[in-house]
Amino acid sequence: MKQTNQRGKLLALSLIAGALLSACIEPAPSAPSGLTLHKIGGYAHAGGLASAEITAYDAHSKRLFVVNGALASIDVLDLADPAQPKLIASLAAADIGPGLGAINSVAIHNGIVALAIEAVPKTDKGIVAWLRASDLQLLGTDTVGSLPDMLAFTPDGTHLLVANEGEPNSYNQADSADPEGSISLIRVQGLNPNAARLQRTVHSLGFAAYNDQIDSLRAAGVRIYGPNATVAQDLEPEYVTVAADGNTAWVTLQENNALAVIDIKNKKISAIKPLGFKDHSVDGMGMDASDEDGGVDTNSGTPAVKIIPVPVKGMYLPDAIVSYQANGKTWLITANEGDARADWPGFNEETRVRSHCTLGLDPTVFANAANLIKDSNLGRLRITATPNGGQDGKNAAGLCTELYSYGARSFSIWSSDVQRVYDSGDQFEQRTQNLGNVNFNASNDNNTLDGRSASKGPEAEGVTVASFASKTFAFIGLERVGGIMVYDVSKPSAPSFVSYVNERNGMDGDRGPEGLHFIAAAKSPNGKPLLVVGNETSGTTAIYEIKPVY
Repeated sequence: MKQTNQRGKLLALSLIAGALLSACIEPAPSAPSGLTLHKIGGYAHAGGLASAEITAYDAHSKRLFVVNGALASIDVLDLADPAQPKLIASLAAADIGPGLGAINSVAIHNGIVALAIEAVPKTDKGIVAWLRASDLQLLGTDTVGSLPDMLAFTPDGTHLLVANEGEPNSYNQADSADPEGSISLIRVQGLNPNAARLQRTVHSLGFAAYNDQIDSLRAAGVRIYGPNATVAQDLEPEYVTVAADGNTAWVTLQENNALAVIDIKNKKISAIKPLGFKDHSVDGMGMDASDEDGGVDTNSGTPAVKIIPVPVKGMYLPDAIVSYQANGKTWLITANEGDARADWPGFNEETRVRSHCTLGLDPTVFANAANLIKDSNLGRLRITATPNGGQDGKNAAGLCTELYSYGARSFSIWSSDVQRVYDSGDQFEQRTQNLGNVNFNASNDNNTLDGRSASKGPEAEGVTVASFASKTFAFIGLERVGGIMVYDVSKPSAPSFVSYVNERNGMDGDRGPEGLHFIAAAKSPNGKPLLVVGNETSGTTAIYEIKPVY
C-alpha cells in the first residue's frame, strides 16, 4: 500500500512538472496570412538623381549605408530611430584612394563593410574596399575585375562574391576596350565589429574556358552578340545571390539572358544557364506594347491602356536575383528588368518594330501582319535588332519572323537548376493601370500616360525576400511607375499577390526604386521588421515597417 502511494505521488509530481514546463515553452509563431508596408521614415540625399541606390544595414552600429551614385560616395545614416534617419558621414571614393570612380555596391557582415568601386577608366580593374562600420576605418582594399557591380557575402561570412560586369567603353572604335566579365571570390577571415585587420585571399573566376563553346552556347539561347567579342568579353555579370548553405551562388548575366552557376567550395564556374523567352502571346502573359494604342490600325494614335496578348518573345534579362528555401529546396527569384546595349559608340542593338521590319512582318507567321506593324499595335515597341550572334529575326526575303522585346515586365521563380516554375505574367501592368497617384506606365522622371508602354513597362529591378514562420514573401521594386509589389512565394509554382504600396505622387515622392534591403526584427533598431528602399530617381531612401497580418 505504501509503494502504491509513492507511485501516485511520483505521478502527480510528474504531471505538475510537465504542466510547468509546458507553460514555460512559448508556442511556435503562426504564419501570417499576409503583410502590409507602412512608410515610417525617409532621407533625401544630396546630389539628386542617382543619389540613393543600393543599401545595407549594420545591426551592431545601427548604421545604414547607402550608395550615392551622384556623388561617387557612400552615405552613412544613423538608423537608431528609423523614423528619423540622420546623416553621420559621406565617404567619397576619392577618400579611399586615387584613380577610383563610382561606388557601385555595398554589403555588410558582422560589423564589416565591403564596397565595390570601379576604376577610372571603368575598363581597368576595380577594387573592394573594407571598412569598420562603427568608425569607417579603412581596413584594406583588394583588386578585383573590371567594373565591380554587386557584392554578396556567404551566410557564414567566410567569402565575399563580386560580380565584375566588364562593360566595354565602345565597339569598333580606335580606343575600344572590352574587358572580360568575371567573378571575384574573396576568402576572408577576422570579420567582427572591432576588427583591426582582415585576412583575405582573392580568387578570380573568369569565362575564358567557355570561349571555344560560343556556338553551342548561342544554340542553347545564351545571347553572345557584342561585335567581335569573345564569350569571356561578352558575358556581363550583374547581380549575385548565395544559397543558404553557402556552397552555391547564382549570378545574373543580364544582357546575355542567362545565369552563371558558381561552385564556391571548388572555386569554379560550373555552368552557364540560358533563361529562354517569355511568350507574350499567351493569355495572362500580355503587355501594353504601344504609347499610341488609342487609335485603330494607325500610325498616329493616342495613349491608352491596352494590355493584351501580343506575338512577341520577351527576353528576361534580369537585374536583381535572390534565393530562398521552400519545401526543403532552394529557389531563385529574378526581377526581369531588361537591358539593351544601346548607348555604346559603334553599336546600338535597340530599335522599334516598324523601323526594324522595313519590309514588313511575315504573314505566314503573324496574323494580320499589315496592320500589326502599325504604331497603334506593335510598331512602336522597342525590340532588339540582334537577338543573338548574327541573327536579326528576319527570313531570306527580309520579312520579320520573330520579335524580341526587353525584359518580361514581371518577376520569375526558378528551381536551383534554373528551370522556370513561375512567371507573374502581365500582373504588374494589370495592377498599376488604375492608380490615383501616377499615370499608367509613366516613367520615373515624368508622369506621362503610356510613357513606358513601348519600352519595358513597369520595369521590375530590385527584389528581396523575408520569412515569417513558415511563409516567405517577396518584395519587388518597379523602377519606372514606382512602388513595391509584395507576393507570398511560399509555394514557388503558385505565388499569390499580397499587397502593393506606391508612395509616389506624380512627379513628387519616392521614384525609381533600385535597391531593396530587408532587416529582420531581431536585428532591427526598433525591434520591428523593416524594408529599406533606395530610390534612384528621387534620390531618397525610404524605410518601411513590415506588419504581418494574422
